[in-house]
Amino acid sequence: MDDMAIKTRGLKKAFGAVEAVAGVDLDVRKGEIFGLVGPDGAGKTTVMRLLAGILDPTGGESTVLGHRLPEEAERIKERTGYMPQRFGLYEDLSVMENIRFYADIYDVPSGLRPERIERLLGFSNMTPFKTRLAGKLSGGMKQKLGLACALVHTPELLFLDEPTNGVDPVSRRDFWRILYDLVREGLTVFISTSYLDEAERCSKVALMDRGSVLAVDEPSVLKESMGFAMIELWTGMSRAAAGVVRTMEGVKGVSVYGDRLHVALDEEESLGALLKRLADEGMEIKDYRRIVPSLEDVFISMVGER
Repeated sequence: MDDMAIKTRGLKKAFGAVEAVAGVDLDVRKGEIFGLVGPDGAGKTTVMRLLAGILDPTGGESTVLGHRLPEEAERIKERTGYMPQRFGLYEDLSVMENIRFYADIYDVPSGLRPERIERLLGFSNMTPFKTRLAGKLSGGMKQKLGLACALVHTPELLFLDEPTNGVDPVSRRDFWRILYDLVREGLTVFISTSYLDEAERCSKVALMDRGSVLAVDEPSVLKESMGFAMIELWTGMSRAAAGVVRTMEGVKGVSVYGDRLHVALDEEESLGALLKRLADEGMEIKDYRRIVPSLEDVFISMVGER
């Protein structure tokens, strides 16, 4: 039995002269949370629309739940749920009316609806708000309602396009708790995000930039296999110091976090020259240490190498 939910080889999509997706290879196993990670404009939404059967590719081969794209796109839509960045909630309908409306769209049998809807309301903590108009919900509650609507037909694979974009931290945490519960029940989740801290919650991630996938692996493996030293520096002139450091040889990437810099070096021996250069520029370094890189450090370094 094939344990792959998604498999792509050389997936491409061009809009005129612009190649939005440039030969992407992905393997997504059933029962995992797979994160497509990158900045705005990286091609994440285009990849998701291709895999959901909404767009036709201009090259490559793809299968989703064993069905070929684009030939079997309609079969894929029957077995998957898709929640775009702007989910189509009807703000003048109540929470319950929105869910019933999507149950109608997906032809959910009437006999299955009561129990299924109550369960969706329960796991999303929306039961107390089922009569409230969708337009009166907070951003986080709208996202949970959108998720409930995308799940009403019990899909095997769920596509989520930046579902927590603009959502407050508490609602983001609640949303991820729901996703973990769904995966424990056997659902596969394919999620895109530009939040690199959020990407660390995924089973596996693909780092994407300008239409290409830079690396695919578990977040912990990506961080451990970066291949160069990551140094954290404390300075009261972090932005000015970052400008100086970026011009130096042997520096793979620089990130600013308040009064701290994360500097990726080809080799740790370059640290002495870096500290001397900053001292010569009149910039005091309060302290420094070697650290394990974050996923954001890895991504910035890879983009810098490109």
